[in-house]
Amino acid sequence: MSSSRRVLVPLPDRDFDVTEVAVPWRMLTDAGHQVVFATEKGHMPAADPLLLTGVLFGKLGADPEPRRFYGDLTLTEGFQKPLTWDAVVPEDFDALLLPGGHAPGMRQYLGSEALQAKVAAFWALQRPVAAICHGVLVLARAQDPATGKSVLHGTRTTCLPKYMERSAYLLTAWKLGRYYRTYPAYVEEEVVASLAEAGHFERGPRAGTKRGTATDHTPAFVVEDGRYVSARWPGDAYLFAQRFLTRL
Repeated sequence: MSSSRRVLVPLPDRDFDVTEVAVPWRMLTDAGHQVVFATEKGHMPAADPLLLTGVLFGKLGADPEPRRFYGDLTLTEGFQKPLTWDAVVPEDFDALLLPGGHAPGMRQYLGSEALQAKVAAFWALQRPVAAICHGVLVLARAQDPATGKSVLHGTRTTCLPKYMERSAYLLTAWKLGRYYRTYPAYVEEEVVASLAEAGHFERGPRAGTKRGTATDHTPAFVVEDGRYVSARWPGDAYLFAQRFLTRL
């Protein structure tokens, strides 16, 4: 086993994606690494509750195994007593992981200029970074102080594809309103606008409802560009975490 690494995982106070946090946490800790959580004011965070119970008619939520992992996670001291974003010293960490989520509470994390500055400082260290789904927005919005451009400028990436975000919204809007539309712009649109060229965005094969698991990565898709790993949605979480682990 490789030597232990400290991995920073910033989160909002509420509404993050169960699978995109719990699966990497489980795999990283099982491999002997330390996962350090951070929230804006150091409050214990909470996942999107609909992903634990089922978004619509008990469907569209997290699978049973990630839900179990999340239950284990909530009992740990590191999760119950996270750092504050202000207290984060980027140089103290070996890697950075940016999870996603789409419910309204995510805007606290996705829109924080203070967090974006910390993320930009970490990116400049040339250490491993991973982002999944809406988490890619944090990188898209984080600016390189030297250029004023996104830290993703010149990097290949994926993120939540527009067709997936739109389909989820259209399927559930009658019941849940704009639950699946975090911002007026689609995630893919904002991420592509931050890149050096549109061709640096990789949408991947069209995803169905089947999700990757610990033993079957067939439905999953990730993009790897040097020390950076990105993925589209919870269905990619196991492969995403595995590829991130290889960089530690």
